[in-house]
Order: sequence, then structure tokens, then C-alpha cells
Amino acid sequence: MKPNVLLICVDHWPGYLLGSAGHPAVMTPTLDQLAANGMRFTNAYSATPTCIPARRGLMTGTTARTHGDRVFSEKLPMPDFPTLAESFSNAGYQTYAVGKLHVYPQRDRIGFDDVVLNEEGRHLEGLSADDYELFLADQGHPGGEYAHGMATTDYPVRPWHLPEHLHPTNWSAREMCRTIKRRDPTRPAFWYLSFNAPHPPLVPLPEYLNLYRDVEIPAPQVGDWAQDFDKLPYTLKDRHNRWYATLKHDDGSTGLRDHELKLARQAFYALCTHVDHQLRLVVGMLREEGLLDNTIIAFTSDHGDMLGDHGQYAKALLYESSAKVPLIIVPTADYEQLGHHQVDDRLAELCDIMPTLLDMAGIPIPETVEGQSLISAASREYLYAEHYEDDHATRMVRDDRFKLIYYPVGNHFQLFDIKNDPHELHDLANDPAWAEIRDDLETQMITNLYGTDQTWVSNGGLGGLPDKEFAPAPNRGLTAQRGWRFI
Repeated sequence: MKPNVLLICVDHWPGYLLGSAGHPAVMTPTLDQLAANGMRFTNAYSATPTCIPARRGLMTGTTARTHGDRVFSEKLPMPDFPTLAESFSNAGYQTYAVGKLHVYPQRDRIGFDDVVLNEEGRHLEGLSADDYELFLADQGHPGGEYAHGMATTDYPVRPWHLPEHLHPTNWSAREMCRTIKRRDPTRPAFWYLSFNAPHPPLVPLPEYLNLYRDVEIPAPQVGDWAQDFDKLPYTLKDRHNRWYATLKHDDGSTGLRDHELKLARQAFYALCTHVDHQLRLVVGMLREEGLLDNTIIAFTSDHGDMLGDHGQYAKALLYESSAKVPLIIVPTADYEQLGHHQVDDRLAELCDIMPTLLDMAGIPIPETVEGQSLISAASREYLYAEHYEDDHATRMVRDDRFKLIYYPVGNHFQLFDIKNDPHELHDLANDPAWAEIRDDLETQMITNLYGTDQTWVSNGGLGGLPDKEFAPAPNRGLTAQRGWRFI
């Protein structure tokens, strides 16, 4: 029988946040074991690092230029391309998804035979109750998902407020185990398990928060270029205002205080470890059902989270914390093209996952796919990334060593030596010693521009747009607070 495939996707998980990647604090024993049994990709990126465009790339194997979203378009239907699920279905697979899809309309199955849905109660966009909310109602807690008072785009912390088995991470793992148990034993399966964690709200189980109580939590990385607010690109000033600049303290500082930021990072790590431990149940189900040796397992994230690095939070930026994602692929026991304890430093992105999994399963890759199979010898000389089309537009080109980030408003460049400065602490863009590298990456960036981006080009180089004066504004939405979830 053809191999089964389990694709696990988390939300907001930075690529560095694995024990196997050398992180000094986070505890990810299950993922570290998976990495030891397969290959970990050290330079995997979300080329449009927010939920919707990232997942469109993951599910179609295409870039933002092709799938049509680089701005987080919440009501844009999936493009009319073969999806990952559809490709497996056409090859005779049973295909099931559990967790977050983040597609429009909400119940579009995008090629899956069935979907058990958890969309974080996204009623703000007019969506109806998902399967997780219906589960809470059946358990005697109707509408209680957000009764903890935290928000999905905010970084205050409190422990989970309901019994442990009602936490969405437990629910997702349990539903996937049930799905595996109920499979058709005469057909191979493609399973997609999509956790919401560690996406805020930061509401870990108390037991997991306590795991990090005595652990030294690394402070955020803050580049020398990020310490003078007045010199930041307009985009970063505006984002800083959104993320807590409106919180002013008597000492003149703004934003989260040191102990609040430390607690946010502890809670974030706790959510990661909780996912890691719940994955043990899913892997255990595969083992006990006699499926583990014939199942390909892949783990990734739609994007990362800045978590205070360079004074920024959340996603959509093209710095490493936001754009680089974990990617682990574990082959079947008898697969010879991919070994164990392997590390691959090639430039990769989410659109590569679809062709890789299809290739490993011996299924033809649709002609619409733009990603490359990571079990082939193919490699990129450059990787291009983009987000937004308005005043927050930002573009990136990365080669095997350097990264150029561009903000068209103000025609602002940043150049980082990622190999020797992985935390992007030193901006080399205006150093004459690196002018040739910058010029080469700028040329590569121009070749990737399309649509309105091409108006930024002047005399063969990037001229951008006039700078904007930053004006602080209130955060009237209180970073997406949510009320009681009546259903």
C-alpha cells in the first residue's frame, strides 16, 4: 500500500523554537525525536508570513504572485488550482483535516473528504460556529472559548480557564486520533492536523506554564538599528504603536514591562511544549494501529512570531523570527532517499511542502505547482518574500548568506549577514564594504516585482515612495478583544 501522510501545521511558531535547533530553553522532546528520525530544514521560510496567504501557498504549492494574496485577504476564495488534499484524493487517498484551515468560505473543504474545524471563533468576520465551539457547547460550556478575556492578537497571559480536556490543543490531538482510528484500512490516508497554538491568546494550561517557572527565558533580540525609534522605517513605527506603544509608564517607557514580556515568552513556550506533548498521542496512535513505519510525518508552521524581537510582535514582517519556520520531514521506515539525523540548509519555503509530500508518495505533481520537491537535488540561489501592498509593504530577497529587506515608504533598505548574524542585530545596508552584495540583492528583488510594485523602480534601481510622518494613534480595538461567544 502507498504510504500514509500526516502533515502537522502549527501557528506563529518561529523556526528557532526547537530543542533540536539549539534553543536553550524551549522543551520539544517529541519534535526533537522526529527530527532525529528524518530531516530538519534550517532555512525554511513563510514567503508571505501571515495565516491566510501562507496557507494558500502550503495548500496549492504556489507563490503569492500566483495564488493571489499578499495582503491577508479574508474573503478571497482559494484559487482554482489542484490542492494538496485534492491531489492525494485523486490518487486514491482518504483525506481528512482537523483544526484550522482559514479559508473562505469557512466550510470550504478545499479537496478534503471531511474537515473537523477550529477557526479560533472568528465571528469578527461574520463566520459561524466551528466544530470546536459546538464541542464546548456539548460539554456544557457554550460560548466559553474566550471567557478567559484574552485576545488573539495580544500578549497578556493567564492560565487556561476550563478543564484540561477542553483546551483546543487537546481537542485537536484527540480529534486526529479519532480520525486515524476511524480510517478505511483498505486505502492510504492523508491527514492534516492544524493546531492554533502557539498563536495568542496566551492561555496555556497551568501545568505547562509551571514547567517554565524556574527556566531562564532568553530576552528578546534587539538590533542596534532598532534602538532609535526615530530612525525606524515608517512601517515599524506604525506597528510599534499598535503593539503597546500606547501603554505609557511613569518612567517614560512604553509597551510591555520586562516581567510582562518574560511571562509572555514563558506562556508562548508553554503552548509549544503542550503541542509537543499532545503529538505524542498522535504518534502513539499511529504506532498502536501499526501505521507508523508506513507513514510520512511532516511538521511546519504558517509563520513565526517576533515575540518582542527588535521591539516588534506577531507576524507579517520579514525578519527571521516572523518569516523563518520549522520544517521537519520524517520518511517511512523503508524510504531510502531521506535518512535520519539529517540537516538540510537549502533555502526552502512553504510551497515546497506540497511537491515534496506528493513526490515521496509517488504521486504526480500538478503542473500548477511552483514549489520544488525537497527530496530532489534542486536548490534555490535566491528566495523572495513579500507582504502587503499599502504603507506597510515590505519585500525581501535572501541568498545562502545575506538577506535584503526593503520598505518602499521612505525607500528604506536593511542588509543582514544571516550566516554570521542570525539574529539580525547589525544592519549593513549603508556600509560601503557591502555595497556590491546589496546591489546584487536589489537587482534580484527588482526582477521579482510585479503589479504596483514596479512603480518603485527608478533609473534601474529602487526609488520607492516618499516617506511618511508617523503620528501616534489610539488602539481603539484593544487588539481584537472578543466577547462571550454566544452560538
